[in-house]
Amino acid sequence: MAREKKTRSVTRKEKKNIPEGIVFVYSTFNNTVISITDKLGNAVAWTSAGCLGFKGSRKSTPFAAQTAMVEVAKKAADQGMRKVEVRVKGPGPGRDAALRALQSTGFEVSRICDTTPIPHNGCKPPKQRRV
Repeated sequence: MAREKKTRSVTRKEKKNIPEGIVFVYSTFNNTVISITDKLGNAVAWTSAGCLGFKGSRKSTPFAAQTAMVEVAKKAADQGMRKVEVRVKGPGPGRDAALRALQSTGFEVSRICDTTPIPHNGCKPPKQRRV
């Protein structure tokens, strides 16, 4: 008895025309996560250094952040995005590299905001490493 094959209809994402958006760069000491949303906050594209195949300590390099930004910028450009606002959070090494990569992709950056949370003497910081 032969079984009938179930065929699945492939649904493709339709290209939307989103002229403006917000780029969120979250850079920690271990990884860099970049997401692009429209003005209302709906995600258009996102990626991280870990998603691109970087493992371990290579995730925290500026090169990994640069590669992630180029990748996510291509996805956003396919949706028709040209003008962006950048919000950077975190102390990691990928912050500046991601911004430089964004400017090289041809996006018009309207403003850059640093939204790193600064404690008013909150939690005790981690102890110093002894190597």
